[in-house]
Formats: sequence, structure tokens, C-alpha cells
Amino acid sequence: MLYYLFEYLESQFNFPGAGLFQFITFRAAAAFILALLVSSIYGKRIINFLRKQQVGETIRDLGLEGQTQKAGTPTMGGLIIIFSTLIPVLLLTKLDNIYVIILLITTVWMGLIGFIDDYIKVFKKNKAGLKGRFKILGQVGLGLIVGSMLYFHEGVTIKEQLPVDQQIVQEDGRKKIFGEAHKSTKTTVPFLKNNELDYSNFLSFLGDGYEKYGWIVFIFVTIFIVTGISNGANLTDGIDGLATGSSAIIVIALALFAWISGNIIFSDYLDVMYIPNSGEMTVYILAFAGALIGFLWYNTYPAQIFMGDTGSLTIGGIIAVIAIAIRKELLLPILAGIFVVENLSVMLQVSYFKYTKKKFGEGRRIFKMSPLHHHYQKLGYHESKIVVRFWIVGILLAVFTIVTLKLR
Repeated sequence: MLYYLFEYLESQFNFPGAGLFQFITFRAAAAFILALLVSSIYGKRIINFLRKQQVGETIRDLGLEGQTQKAGTPTMGGLIIIFSTLIPVLLLTKLDNIYVIILLITTVWMGLIGFIDDYIKVFKKNKAGLKGRFKILGQVGLGLIVGSMLYFHEGVTIKEQLPVDQQIVQEDGRKKIFGEAHKSTKTTVPFLKNNELDYSNFLSFLGDGYEKYGWIVFIFVTIFIVTGISNGANLTDGIDGLATGSSAIIVIALALFAWISGNIIFSDYLDVMYIPNSGEMTVYILAFAGALIGFLWYNTYPAQIFMGDTGSLTIGGIIAVIAIAIRKELLLPILAGIFVVENLSVMLQVSYFKYTKKKFGEGRRIFKMSPLHHHYQKLGYHESKIVVRFWIVGILLAVFTIVTLKLR
């Protein structure tokens, strides 16, 4: 809203300073600060409100040290993250930008699924919450919507670099480096020099004209990634500050990728796929990062509030959609490595237990407990130490992911 107001003031009255709102970097910085202030200042009021409503976490006894003391801690703290993100986004972004619209849909959609799950746990006193099949259905539904919008919407295009012999100097004196904007199912593959993969190539066995069916593969990949990353974030949210801090690190790295992908100069310099209008996501992403860091003020050990599924499912969904939109989803196994490992630890634990029970008549375990962070708790590590060390690993993974811009 403020973007359009200051755009009008600039064009009609040449209002001093109004031109700053044309710069993505300025609006992104302002969104980050505003989201951080909203979440940290109003977070306490929301916590007090939830406490009065007796919206407390029901803790299952897993035999972990300090676990029972957390019973009754307010949950649904994801509402703080969502509201603190949406306020600066509505004020500072171009609301007609297709990428912003997709992220708004993702935030509300996943937030609603998480809220229903938390509501059932808290008010219906059902520890299982929303049934797993309904969660999966919601995640698949979002993946279908996002994948369809990213492929079929006319505002979602890419520009590819022209061969050197086709890079001509135009009438305005500037060199034409990129070709015309067009629809594509291409994505970025890390570590390779010619680092683009076209999903439609998986259907080459269909013969001539197979490219027109590429959207099927693209949407399937979108569904898979949205489901996997949102579940990974959900599993990571097991001890104070772990999911929040890890997510903030991932999101800030994604903000850099989004800004580069939407900037024609840096896309050319770093030889990455140029995605017109995607830079606007930087404002949204940094607002989200600010909301996460502000929430961490209350979520760090000992947590005054838990984000619940309202927050964790939303976080995972947003991270997945951002990565897909900027064609960097194949970097997620590295960048979101914490989420991936947490997910894998559960899958391995359950699979191995079932296998050994069937073969030996007694189930055996790989880890003392899954997800992985509980394994370290069982080994006697304090949860604060586990969280900080996971953050350190997350930072290393984020830096390594950024380095892949030139590591080919």
C-alpha cells in the first residue's frame, strides 16, 4: 500500500524521498525491520492473550530431561510469525506481483492447516491433532496450486543468456545479453557449468512434442518439495529455537538468491537464470526473516511460546515455494539440510524398526530417538547446546549454498 502511495506522490508531486520506495533493497530492509519490531514488541501481548485463553502445549512424556516443565507453555505462536510477516508485506510490496501473490497464498494456506491441527490438539484435547492424511492432502493441494500458477501464469517467465555471437548492441547503446522472456520448466543444477535441467526432458520418451507436457513433471516436483520441506520443518520444531533459528538462516540465504535472480546485472555477472519480477520476493522474504528473528526472542530457551504447526508448516511451505519460484529447489538438500536430515532420521528409524521387527521378531533402532535432535538429548546434551550447534551447521550449509553461485 505504501509502495503505491509513494509511487503516486513521486509521479505527481515529485515528493522528496518518495523515490526510495522504487528500490527493492530499501523496501526489503524496511520490511525486515518492521517485521522484527512487530513480532518482538507485540509478541508479548499475543503470548499473554494465548496464556489467558489457556492455549497451552500438551507434552507427551518421551523421557527427555526438562520436558515436563514445558507443559502449559502457550502454543500457536506461528500466528506471531504470520501476522508480523503480512503487515510489512501488505505495506511495502507490489501486491500485483505474481510471486508475492503466490507467497501470500502459501502463507495463508499452510497457516490455516497448521492452525486447524493446533486447534484440535489444544481445544479438542486430541494429542494426535489433524489426521496425517488431511495434512498431506493440504500440502499436495498447495503444491498443485503453486505449481499450476508458476507454470501457467503469463507473468512467470525466464530469460536465458544469448550465445556470445548473438549479443548485439541495441539502439540505446546497451548490449542485449538475454533473450526474450518465455515460459520454461528449466531449473538450476548445482556444481555444473551448464547448470540447467529441463523437467520436460524426463518425458522425451513420448516422442515429438513432449515439451508441451513438461508441466506435469514440474507440478509433480513442486508437490513433492512442498510436502517434504514442510514436513521437515515440522519435525525440526522439537526443541526451543531450533526450527526458528534454522529457518531464519535458510530464509536469509534465499533472499540473496531471489534478489540476484531478479536483477539483470547480477544475473549476467554470476551467470544465473534471470527471472523477471522475481526480485520483488526479496521484500517478502526479508519480512519473513524479520518475523522469525523477532519470534526467536520469545522462542529461545527457555521458550515462552511454541510456534506449533501453525508456524512450522507455514515456514516449510514458504521456504519450498521460494526455492521453486527462483528455480533453486535442487539446492534445498544442502541449504535446508537440517530439515532433510531430521526427516531422514525419522524415515530411517521407522523403516529399520519395522524391518527388524519383521525379520527378528523384535524392533531395533538406529538412533536412541528420532527426530535427530532428540537422539542428542538422549545422549545427555543440553538442548541449548544442540540448538546452537545445529545453527552453526545451518550457517555452514547456507554459506556453501551461496558459494555454488560460482562453484561449478
